[in-house]
Amino acid sequence: MHKPIDLPILYFGTPVVLISTINDDGSVNIAPSSSIWWLGKSCMIGLDGSSKTTENLKRTKECVLNLPSADIVDAINKIANTTGTKSVPLHKKAWGYRYLKSKVEEAGLTVQQAVKVNPPRIEECQVQLEATVAKTHRFSDNSLVPMFAFELSIIQCHIEESILMGDKKQYVDPDEWHPLIMSFRKFYTTNDYIHPSRLNNISVEKYRVREMKGLVGGLVKNMFSFLYREHRKL
Repeated sequence: MHKPIDLPILYFGTPVVLISTINDDGSVNIAPSSSIWWLGKSCMIGLDGSSKTTENLKRTKECVLNLPSADIVDAINKIANTTGTKSVPLHKKAWGYRYLKSKVEEAGLTVQQAVKVNPPRIEECQVQLEATVAKTHRFSDNSLVPMFAFELSIIQCHIEESILMGDKKQYVDPDEWHPLIMSFRKFYTTNDYIHPSRLNNISVEKYRVREMKGLVGGLVKNMFSFLYREHRKL
């Protein structure tokens, strides 16, 4: 029996990500977020419009998405209710947030230089994705809290070798990679393998962009050949 209810928040379960950005004074800001999803080589993140990360993304158009695993959950939790905005917004004050200048120091994390963007990577995170902002969208205009969705293009991936598999070590091993998951304000992870997926019957190489471009090009070529043949019949 299902019951209709009004949930105050929709945290059904998404990966936690530490977003690295550069403040206007050149210092580093990191912010944990769990409103994120991927499609192809792009991803969408949702952020509070009053956050320092939102401000930095609008200004610099770049960041690093650092995906923590379960072993550093304590570090993530230390900065969960902090903000890089000096004047803490009223709604965040009501939630118990406090201003913190150096979240990296508070969390006890280590920064690494990125390759293609200015914000640093977080060494303790096994997955690090350098990204640039493709599009910015105002989100949920009916909300009392301002929100934005950012479409990010992933331009460089860094993966710790211990979680890679394959002859050339070019795939992430889901049996070794256990991302931190946020579900209704509680932390979980993916330790238990449940059941094989039919999607696993498809070679992961089929998802590479160059192959898709070739497929699309072939379809277009075949379409024009068909139209040409039909035209000759007239």
